[in-house]
Amino acid sequence: MAQNVYECMFIFDSNSYARDPNGVSNKIPTMVEDCGGEILASRLWNEQKLAYPIRGRRKGTYWLSYFRMDSNKVAEFNRACRLNDSILRNLTLKVEPRLENALVAHARGEPLVTEEEEKPPEAANAEKPKVTEEEIPAEEAVAAMENSDAKEEDGDTG
Repeated sequence: MAQNVYECMFIFDSNSYARDPNGVSNKIPTMVEDCGGEILASRLWNEQKLAYPIRGRRKGTYWLSYFRMDSNKVAEFNRACRLNDSILRNLTLKVEPRLENALVAHARGEPLVTEEEEKPPEAANAEKPKVTEEEIPAEEAVAAMENSDAKEEDGDTG
């Protein structure tokens, strides 16, 4: 089937995350790989008070992940998230293909690359022609040097 890039925002139980941050966050790549996907970026987003209690919890730890997965495996992934006791809620969205690179780069903390920066250095130099001494005809160069020398000898520099 079609491999798409997905964005998933998780709300972890803050108590579980505080006790074992690596254990809780490492469950995400495991669940994605069990469903045949690959993690592109995964990081802590924020920890804050929830708008309303979820399963009796008033605080949540938000975790953002981007991954590539077959579209028919997303339901299986969401089911695995519901069965995980550390995850209070999750929302999985398909990422627009035009935005994939920018969103993943931002989540990784990499600088965004514009179209002009993507051009190879040769293409950038080709746009601005440079005139070198080799391209100037020899007679013109000699004449220009003789004229400047003659002016200096006369004391006329202007």
